[in-house]
Amino acid sequence: MLSHLRPALVSMGLFTALLGLAYPLAVTGVAQVVFPTQANGSLVRDAGGRVVGSALIGQAFAKPEYFHGRPSSAGNGYDATASSGSNMGPLNDKLIGREKVDAAALRAENPGAVIPADAVTTSASGLDPDISPANARFQALRIAKARGVPENEVMALIDGQLQQPLLGFIGQPRVNVLALNRALDARFPPNTSQKGG
Repeated sequence: MLSHLRPALVSMGLFTALLGLAYPLAVTGVAQVVFPTQANGSLVRDAGGRVVGSALIGQAFAKPEYFHGRPSSAGNGYDATASSGSNMGPLNDKLIGREKVDAAALRAENPGAVIPADAVTTSASGLDPDISPANARFQALRIAKARGVPENEVMALIDGQLQQPLLGFIGQPRVNVLALNRALDARFPPNTSQKGG
């Protein structure tokens, strides 16, 4: 009996050390050398080195002088510990009610403009850091008014931050909200006397 048990225990110990320790450490080490930024969460830092966010996780921007991300249903909004969609179907009364309220606010902000779908719908994770170019352009008028700058200059800033699909066909054109807002602050510093929402 012991002669059968010993090889099994040795194999278990060997494979635990190999696949549970050595392999993950090797992959982590290679990632730290080859892709250090991505391996550490694609963190975005300000000029002082302070972390202001991640290029991969959306965050709530509510002030009128900033671009807003997609609505989030993760926890209380952009909660990385509660990443998920709402799981509400298209006929759910709560979802329809929220979208109607959001659409009414957007219509008041930019009367007559077509509201982009991603301005009122959540992503599957609730943490999407990007918006469509149409969503960014829809918000340009509000931001131009809030910052007292020409709308065409805000549009040019959006065009400068536009990311094309990977290899030209994987995914959709998009704009990273955090990168866009940082570029916005650099180009048109916000009025510190403004009150944000």
